[in-house]
Amino acid sequence: MIPTDYHVPVLSHTVLNYLMTDMNGLYVDATAGGGGHITALLSAISSKGRVIAVDRDAEAVANVKARFPDAIEKKQLLVYREAFSRLESLINEFLPVTGLLLDLGVSSNQLDSGERGFSHQKSASLDMRMDQNSQTTAKEIVNEFGEDELVHLIRSYGEEPRARTISRSIIANRPINTTVNLAQIIRQAVPNQFESKAVARTFQAIRIAVNQELDELAQILKSSPNIVKEGGRIVVISYHSLEDRMVKRMLRDGVFQGDAQRDIYGNRLVPWKPLTRRPVTPSNLEITENRRSRSARLRAAVRCSISK
Repeated sequence: MIPTDYHVPVLSHTVLNYLMTDMNGLYVDATAGGGGHITALLSAISSKGRVIAVDRDAEAVANVKARFPDAIEKKQLLVYREAFSRLESLINEFLPVTGLLLDLGVSSNQLDSGERGFSHQKSASLDMRMDQNSQTTAKEIVNEFGEDELVHLIRSYGEEPRARTISRSIIANRPINTTVNLAQIIRQAVPNQFESKAVARTFQAIRIAVNQELDELAQILKSSPNIVKEGGRIVVISYHSLEDRMVKRMLRDGVFQGDAQRDIYGNRLVPWKPLTRRPVTPSNLEITENRRSRSARLRAAVRCSISK
């Protein structure tokens, strides 16, 4: 691991093993966060190599710029504030790149910054926006969505079986203004043995909705074959089954639903060849050192040619 004050990167050595194919190449960290993976990439490339860092969180971008002034001055590191769904158009002049990294989920800094409203363990206003310029906040969803909307959101994005009961409890206790208040209401709605998971799943569901995370992921995965050059690599670290299923299907079949496209001879027309038959998970040592890494699942693939 390459710890930072801002965020502890997950599976950093594994990321390098799968992503790095050319020391002189151009690599994109589309979820820059605290810059831990950027540190690893910069240490692995030559003086001719470059790294592009992208994040939609203004705090993350500011942190990266503050951490790597020398690399930025040498133009070995380019930093942009933008959602990764727009990556293809953002870095169009540099395409195609050698490798693309997506470390999904919430950074340690976002969780530890109580005022951001990501954690149910710290009292804060219900915000949960990764991009502070976004319009929708968790507070609006919690206090304005109807029962069926909340049920769909919590069931679909949180995979929480008690979504109906939790939704009714939320509506009955409005207005809800803080993270701690919301967590208490969720706990009161479910049996004691299910409290922790119900809170975590509901907060996850609301966060995903606020940030449109699955839509963002779908867009970057669809555009990834246009971003990475033939023979280049993609590495994706996901933290829950919804993300991991999307990544698995796209890297295996080139689509999210149904079978892969085929030519007239029945050959699969897929842009990626998986390098990981099963997702790579952190070691027991890494989980001990960084508890938040325990749900990480890494998948990698190589960009292949598609003959039609």
